[in-house]
Amino acid sequence: MEGDSKGDTNMGSPSNSQQTISDDDEIDYSVKPEFYDPELDDKDELWVQKKRKGSNSDAVLSCPACFTTLCLDCQRHERHVTQYRAIFVVNCKVDSNKVQHSHQKPKRNKRSREAGENQADLADGETFKAVCCSVCSTEVGVIDEDDVYHFFNVLPSES
Repeated sequence: MEGDSKGDTNMGSPSNSQQTISDDDEIDYSVKPEFYDPELDDKDELWVQKKRKGSNSDAVLSCPACFTTLCLDCQRHERHVTQYRAIFVVNCKVDSNKVQHSHQKPKRNKRSREAGENQADLADGETFKAVCCSVCSTEVGVIDEDDVYHFFNVLPSES
């Protein structure tokens, strides 16, 4: 009898192929899925076009840590192809505590030497403030004195 009771427990096992029900058998295809919208891509595209006001962008920029959208309208740097600049951004915060200064030395030419101009007078240093993702605080770029954002730590995607 022990053998028979052991056989009964195997019959009630979910791994028994006669007892297993396929997920497809449980899905009711007559009911519209709650979280699916077949027109969502078209709606998203219209929203982006409205935000861009007809201008074209080189990329849509996202945070590399949390994938939050940071910029819909940007321009790729001519020499540094992984860097972008933009004026209008979303989900970004400026960290005024992190300030960087750049001291660019202008190219010396014959006229500036003849005119007796001081190199220190020509070297205008720019001040940059760190820009972080407002969702996860990852540093994604800097903002200059002219309020132009310069992104260098972002994920670009086709726009």
